[in-house]
Amino acid sequence: MIKTLVVDDSPLVRTIIRDFLESDGSFTVIGEAENGLEGLQKARALKPDLITMDIEMPVMDGLEAIEGIMKTMSIPIVVITTQDTAKNAYEATVKGALEFYAKVNFTAAVSSERKQTILASLKRISRIKEQSQAPPEPRPNREVDAREIRGVVIAASTGGPKALMSLCAAIPEEFPVPIVLVQHNSSGFDAGFAQWLNDYTPLAVKLAENRESPEKGKLYVAPTDKHLILAGGRFLLDDGEPVHSQKPAADVLFKSAAECWGPRTISVVLTGMGADGAEGTRYIRQAGGITIAQDEESSMIYGMPLAAFETGCVDMVLPLGEISEQLIKLTQP
Repeated sequence: MIKTLVVDDSPLVRTIIRDFLESDGSFTVIGEAENGLEGLQKARALKPDLITMDIEMPVMDGLEAIEGIMKTMSIPIVVITTQDTAKNAYEATVKGALEFYAKVNFTAAVSSERKQTILASLKRISRIKEQSQAPPEPRPNREVDAREIRGVVIAASTGGPKALMSLCAAIPEEFPVPIVLVQHNSSGFDAGFAQWLNDYTPLAVKLAENRESPEKGKLYVAPTDKHLILAGGRFLLDDGEPVHSQKPAADVLFKSAAECWGPRTISVVLTGMGADGAEGTRYIRQAGGITIAQDEESSMIYGMPLAAFETGCVDMVLPLGEISEQLIKLTQP
């Protein structure tokens, strides 16, 4: 059983989250707290496998509580909050939270499919501290030929916001090509994410819009619940089936970028659970593009980058701190 601590100032919300989790049979709520300070105290006393944390609470808010917990314990924390505090929820990743969800996802209105996806994700997150990956066999990075680049596509999931904050801070305002990003997000958090990331980078960050033409110096975020496709030099929002239980899926974006930009494409796969981006990396490489994956040491979750590496189609495995430098180098005229 996954021992869970639920922290929220609303008794009703705590009951809703408890019922949602315990309906699966894999979770048991071993404690509840009505503010961040109580949550911090109970985390230390109960040592749960997973903590769900609200943001806006009396006495001590969720951001302070997450910071306090992570200073002395390594417990996976997910934020469950309202959409109007979405921007603040991304600050929680800086403090150490792994994922966040809108509270509406835990009500009776959520679809059975969505519920099972969330439960599966929470199970994986609760086991993060137990997981250990055998490192892949090292191999030297490939030399890539200089060429004109038309765009960069990036895939990220768990741990992605914090990684992107660091990576994008080093990308200059005059970056000569568009960057297009799939960050796996909970429904309703995409606009808050774009606003949050915009504060950490010289680039102009916005949600991609249907029929929009990507421009240099801008970072486009795939909207939640739609696949983002490049076709004829424009974005198309597609309502197709989820891929790897994700929508948007990086594989869909990467494949369309390979078809649209061909060898003038750079792909980057950052930290995250699962394998989204691996097949997309293969598409980019087969089209003659340049492929990059984050290394294990700098990845919070070495799932997606490892899956991409194991395709044999990654040109460069780089620490997070070197990826922006490489992107700037590769896109120089």
